[in-house]
Amino acid sequence: MERIIEEIREDLSRRITVTADRLADRTLAEDPAYAALLGRAELRERIRLDLRQCVEGLDRALRGLPVELADARATGALLAERGLPLASLLRARRRGGRMVWQTLGESVAAHDPAALPRLLPAAAVLWDVQDQLSDALSDAYRRAETARSDREREHRAALLDALLDGAGPASGPAAELGLPERGRFAVVVLAPGASVDPPDAKAPRVLWRIRAEGETGLVELGHHPLESVRELLAPLRIRAGISPVVETPDDLARARRLAALALRTAPASGGPCTALLDERLPGALVASQAELAGRLRQVVLGPVLALPAEDRRVLLTTLGTWLTCQGSTTYAAQRLYCHRNTVSNRLRRLEQLTGRTLSDPAHVVELALAHAAVLQRANDPLNSSIPQPPPLPQAAPTPAGTVRRSPRPPA
Repeated sequence: MERIIEEIREDLSRRITVTADRLADRTLAEDPAYAALLGRAELRERIRLDLRQCVEGLDRALRGLPVELADARATGALLAERGLPLASLLRARRRGGRMVWQTLGESVAAHDPAALPRLLPAAAVLWDVQDQLSDALSDAYRRAETARSDREREHRAALLDALLDGAGPASGPAAELGLPERGRFAVVVLAPGASVDPPDAKAPRVLWRIRAEGETGLVELGHHPLESVRELLAPLRIRAGISPVVETPDDLARARRLAALALRTAPASGGPCTALLDERLPGALVASQAELAGRLRQVVLGPVLALPAEDRRVLLTTLGTWLTCQGSTTYAAQRLYCHRNTVSNRLRRLEQLTGRTLSDPAHVVELALAHAAVLQRANDPLNSSIPQPPPLPQAAPTPAGTVRRSPRPPA
């Protein structure tokens, strides 16, 4: 068989050129991927080389030599880089293998029709050669595709970092990431070690980036409300901070800083785990000024913090619950599962220890900020935990117009 191929080599080469023309036209007509990525001249030349590889591989296999696979690997890597789908590439390969067999038969028939029966055993060899070439091409394609995907991920991460860090003009990175020049954006920062799965199609678009301070998401809100970001994270029960809405990519670095600040106000345990900055402004103010927060704790609540652990826990929990209930002793008692007079007595003791009165708005502000500073310190795992207020029961809301009075019990 190898002698016959040697005898028809020149004629076979001419026929392969004609076959490559026909196959190029058919491929361009039937496969949009080739039409979009390769011109006719380049496609025709690539098909001609593929057909020649197949014939040469058959010739080597019939002579007991290994098939040369380097060119097939090079083709797979190159077309992976150019983005040609592997399915399109393999489909053209299979079609080319059939046409090689047809062209080989035509050439043998033209040279010596009596030799055609001797060609039949070569069919199995040809398909084995074709399989080897396709496998080599596919393996190289997948390796190149993985490397290209890694580079694209690294480039995307660098673009996100540029936006989140405010490194240079935002217009270029934003355009590459498909973000509009103006819109509605937010940033969410997760606690270290937390992560999320990609959201469903109905959720806002989020571009995630793993950073030192925690996994960070750039949220393109579009028409979605900011609350939808919290709804996305709520089932996961992970600590997270969410920035306010900003309107341009240039504001994303500031939004990232505010989201990281909001995260510092999210409780380590108990209560909602996801903090919207605009709902935690007093706590965020305290968190942003560590030295002043320490002074607040000491100056305002120092005598309380010096109490034995159980007394300290009871008074701080009562204060926090009273603040959460907007100064209602009645609702604080319901939430703490105790009598209203018990809450009033605890608050009166708190006033005596701190020298602040809960009927003075300025004193209430000091106590609220100092309490936020205590909770902020409690969220640090290096410090002893300060209990969070227990969950609020499903009680009826305060009637409109109700005036909450000072917690001092009647004489």
